[in-house]
Amino acid sequence: MKESYREGIANHPGPEPCEGSRKAALEALDRGIRRQDIELRNQLVPGADAVRAGGRPHEGGRPRESALDPAESETPGMRRNSMRENRETPWSPAGATAGRRENATSDKSLMHGHGESYRGIVPTKQPNKGGEPPAEAGEGRPRTKENTRQPNPCQTLSWESGPSGLERVREAARKDGKLKFTTLLHHVNVELLRESYYSLKKQAAPGVDGVTWEEYGQGLEGRLADLEARIHRGAYRAQPSRRVWIPKADGRQRPLGIAALEDKIVQYAVGKVLNQIWEEDFLGFSYGFRPGRGQQDALDALWVGIVRKRVNWIIDLDIRSFFDKLQHTWLIRFVEHRIGDRRVVRLIQKWLKAGVMEQGQWAETQEGSPQGAVISPLLANLYLHYVLDLWVEQWRKKQAHGDVIIVRYADDAVLGFEHRAEAERFLEELRERLQKFGLELHPEKTRLIEFGRFATERRKKRGEGKPETFNFLGFTHLCGTNYQTGHFTVHRRTIGKRLAAKLKDIRAQLRRRLHEGIPRTVLWLQQVVRGYFQYHAIPGNWARLEAFRREVLRLWYQALRRRSQRCRLRWDTFTERLGVLLPPVQILQPYPNVRFDAKHPSIRGKNRVR
Repeated sequence: MKESYREGIANHPGPEPCEGSRKAALEALDRGIRRQDIELRNQLVPGADAVRAGGRPHEGGRPRESALDPAESETPGMRRNSMRENRETPWSPAGATAGRRENATSDKSLMHGHGESYRGIVPTKQPNKGGEPPAEAGEGRPRTKENTRQPNPCQTLSWESGPSGLERVREAARKDGKLKFTTLLHHVNVELLRESYYSLKKQAAPGVDGVTWEEYGQGLEGRLADLEARIHRGAYRAQPSRRVWIPKADGRQRPLGIAALEDKIVQYAVGKVLNQIWEEDFLGFSYGFRPGRGQQDALDALWVGIVRKRVNWIIDLDIRSFFDKLQHTWLIRFVEHRIGDRRVVRLIQKWLKAGVMEQGQWAETQEGSPQGAVISPLLANLYLHYVLDLWVEQWRKKQAHGDVIIVRYADDAVLGFEHRAEAERFLEELRERLQKFGLELHPEKTRLIEFGRFATERRKKRGEGKPETFNFLGFTHLCGTNYQTGHFTVHRRTIGKRLAAKLKDIRAQLRRRLHEGIPRTVLWLQQVVRGYFQYHAIPGNWARLEAFRREVLRLWYQALRRRSQRCRLRWDTFTERLGVLLPPVQILQPYPNVRFDAKHPSIRGKNRVR
């Protein structure tokens, strides 16, 4: 049987299939196990003679070439195709029939067995020139259109290496500051909505629908697909925000609007798309709620500006009820400066007009944006960008004669002036400017004070005592001198009222945890102290940090003694055994000028602090 099979391959003259193992292979292929792009040559090329396993005979006794060849074609769908000859699989005297049947029913190539491939089925002889069109025609069936080499001038571009859709939006916004984007909603897809869902806080309070983060995650893919469809066909409806009140440091209450979870997801996704555009427009002295910027960056910029610039007067700026006084008409006009996609504009209008729910009663919102919504910080930055930032930038370039600095974080801003007359004139013009857009300055929190390198000396000559101080982002700023060089510097201390309020809250928490186990209380206190140090541990604030840690230990000691009337725990024993478990006092933040120069090397030593 083996010899007849061997002779059948050599002597079969016509296109009909051979008997024996070839028939078994065809039966296996007919059962649907045929590999892609592999067909029987005798069925496609009539009259093509099969070639002996030993090689094609040539006149003059030309020796056959080796079956293994380092030259390989680049035909799509084939792993290793010789470019020299069109050959059958070499025959092995042992197990040839079984081997062919096994390979016919396998989806693996023979390239790793005896150096074989499917050369007996697909012709592999190629022209001796690789150019297009070929100079010589190859033997065997004609090359298909799919296997023809096509010129590819951009071979390195791919979805992995090329910029994403949002990156292209940001690049376009960077190149053209007046470009208006008319198609943006298609970027809000299931992938972005999924990313938005996982970016939200898991333990956040639910909105009016009562749906929590974990509940929405049940059947997440189906919910996100339905949400995407409703967004793109215009069927999405914003739900009202749930109104809650939280106490402020001055004793008043601040209104918050808690949006529904689905609204948070959409707002986060739309905000990420819009950020690609507006981040290229926002100015450098704006630090509030912007990616890659934080409160420490704003504090560093303010310190550097006061120390390095000729600043003699400070305006501590505060806008009264800013989030509640945003004018919707002006806000939509500011949005439309760069956003021409009406679908995105309508989404923003839906969130602004959704209203609030308080004690089961719905109230319409004619102005303002809910403080607590995901989209509100971005809209607030946009509003102040056009109302305040651009105006201040033009004012200090065209009207100011001395140095002017500004650092803004959300609705809190600090400005420094060299001349008092310019500071007073700026303050009057600013009041008129804000009134035009429905805003006003807080009469008690907005102050003009003398502050700077010459403030101490000048006030001493006038007999007015030490320079006044101002608060910004949780720290009290004071005029001082460097104890090493004697030069002017700005000292920063934790605000006393904030420190007292934090200790009061810790005391109330310890009362509620009075009967919990000590290990759980230790873990909680470690998180509280470590988090407090992470923000307040700046150079020069060592005394306030020590006072905070000492008061936390004292409150904890009092709570432990209240657990029993027979408690004999002494202070020295408590500090020796439990006091060492709290994080020690250490400075975690670098000096402000070091971090500022590292983040802004291009403007180091220049006249303007961005």
